[in-house]
Amino acid sequence: MGSTVIRLGVEGLRTTVVADAHVYHVDEPLDAGGSDTAADPVKQLLGALGSCMAITARLYAQRKGWPLEGVEIALDIERRRGADYPGYDGDSSFVHEVSQQITLQGPLDDSQRRRILEIAGRCPVHRIVESPAFFVDAP
Repeated sequence: MGSTVIRLGVEGLRTTVVADAHVYHVDEPLDAGGSDTAADPVKQLLGALGSCMAITARLYAQRKGWPLEGVEIALDIERRRGADYPGYDGDSSFVHEVSQQITLQGPLDDSQRRRILEIAGRCPVHRIVESPAFFVDAP
């Protein structure tokens, strides 16, 4: 896997991300001290998650020969206190709830729709987000 380099300029909060041969920007909205020239980091994370889910759904349907014509995914995230979250018994101060609305377009039957949705939830970014992650200093 290639490395990703993030550069923050001298002024403002706009950052430049270099991922292999691709360059894109991240910023914060005006009310958070940014210049609102690009999506904020959380929106970019949700964009990466939704894109990965859509790509995974498309690839699976293509492999099966199913008539998936399009995928639309709307995601939102809300941070909540861990102690107040129903069913959570861990020790984290906060948990994050990602709400999703997935629309599969095309003449799919109910069984195909259920399976594609299940597979979309197994995309690589979804697995990273839902699993424990550990940050270590690179050598």
